[in-house]
Amino acid sequence: MKKILMRLIIITLVIVSAFFVLTEVMQTVQDQEGKGKTLPGWLRGILLEPYLPGIHRMNQGADGRIAGDLRSRWLLAEYPVFLYKMEEEEDIFSAESDYDRLMILEGSDEDNKAIADGELEYDENAMHLEKGLVDALLAENGMFLENQAAQQEETTEQISDNTPEGFVPVQNKSYSYRWEELQDYAALIKAFYAVDSTTKAGEELLGVEKLLARDMRLQGGAEEPQILIYHTHSQESFADSIPGDESTGIVGVGEHLASILRQRYGYNVMHYTESFDKESRDYAYGNALPVIEKLLADHPSIEVVIDLHRDAMPESRRLVTELQGKPTAQIMFFNGLSRTAKGGIEYLENPYLDDNLAFSFQMQAACNEYYPGLARRIYLKAYRYNMHLCPKTLLIELGAQNNTVEEMKNACEPLAHVLSLVLNGEEPKR
Repeated sequence: MKKILMRLIIITLVIVSAFFVLTEVMQTVQDQEGKGKTLPGWLRGILLEPYLPGIHRMNQGADGRIAGDLRSRWLLAEYPVFLYKMEEEEDIFSAESDYDRLMILEGSDEDNKAIADGELEYDENAMHLEKGLVDALLAENGMFLENQAAQQEETTEQISDNTPEGFVPVQNKSYSYRWEELQDYAALIKAFYAVDSTTKAGEELLGVEKLLARDMRLQGGAEEPQILIYHTHSQESFADSIPGDESTGIVGVGEHLASILRQRYGYNVMHYTESFDKESRDYAYGNALPVIEKLLADHPSIEVVIDLHRDAMPESRRLVTELQGKPTAQIMFFNGLSRTAKGGIEYLENPYLDDNLAFSFQMQAACNEYYPGLARRIYLKAYRYNMHLCPKTLLIELGAQNNTVEEMKNACEPLAHVLSLVLNGEEPKR
C-alpha cells in the first residue's frame, strides 16, 4: 500500500512539475515574441484534461484555447477578486503610466533596432511591387521607357540650374489600377498594406471608395507656409554619413526634399531642423508634440505635415531600386492606427485618422502608377506617432541605415513629384 501511495505521489509531482516547466516555457516564448501563445491542442489533451481537468476548464477561453498566464490563474483561483483585477488590467489602458509607456514604445522604436541588428526581418509582404512584377509591368507597356527617354530629351532645356541633372518627372503611367478589382477588403490589404501584429485594421477604416473620396488638394496659396517637414528622429544617418555633419543625415535629406518642393513645384515649405532625440529616442514623439503643436498654431496656413525618417534593415538587405539610371532609395508610408489588436487606445485618440489613411493611400497609389518599385507597402502599426495634429499628415520611412546619401536624395525627386500630383488633385484617378 505504501509503495502504491508513494508511486501516486511521485506521479503527481512529476505531472505538476511538468506543468510548471511547460507554462514557464510558454511564458518565455510570449515575452520574446511579444504575443500570446497557447498550448497545442494535443498536448493540452494529454497533460491537462486527464490529470488537471479543473484547471484546464477554468482557464479555457470560448474557443477552447488556454487563455493568458495559466500558472498565475491557477495560483489566484482561490482569490477571485485578484484574478478579476489582473484580467481587467490586461484588457484596458487605465492609468497615466500607460500613456508614458506607449510614448516610450513610439519613441524607442525597438523593432527597428532589432531589424538593424539582424534579429528580426520584415515580412517580404512589406514590399508592394517586387522587381519581377515591375519588370512585367514595364514589358506590358513597351513604349514606356522610350517615351520617358523622349520626354527627357525634350524637357532637358527647360530644367532650371537648381534642379538635379537628369531627373524628369514621369508624365505617362506605367501602370493603372482597376479600382473595381480592389473593392474586396482582403484584396485591398494584399495590394497596399502590411499590418503589424500589434494592431488590426478593418473594413470600417479601409475601403477603396472611402480612401479615394477624400480631397487632398491644397486650399491656400504659397504666400504663407503650406508644408511643414520635420524629423522626430533627427539623428538618423546613412552608410556614408559624416559624423557631426547633419547635412549628410536625415535632416540634410529633408532640406533637399524641401528645396525641390520650393524650386520645382513652387510650394512654400517650412523645414524644422531642431532635434527631439539627441539625448535618447525614448520620448522623441512626446518631445516633438508641443513643438509641432505650437508651429501649427503660429502658422495656421500649414496644410501638410511630413515627419521624415529613415528605416532600419538587416545589413544584407538594401532598399534600393534603379530610377532613370540612378540608384534610388525605396520609401514606405507609415500609419499609426491608435489601437492595438485588442481595441482603441484611449489616450491616443486621432480625429484625423481617416484623413491620414486617405493621404498615404493616395500617395502610394500614385507612386505605384508612376514609379513602380519605388514604394514599399504602407505599414500599419498600433500607436499614433503625432499624426493627430493635421489631417494631411505623412510619416515617411525613406530608405534605411545602409543606403547612401546619394540614394536618399535621388528618392526625393519622385517623392516630390508624387506629392505635387496628389496635392494638386491630379492623382490618383477615380
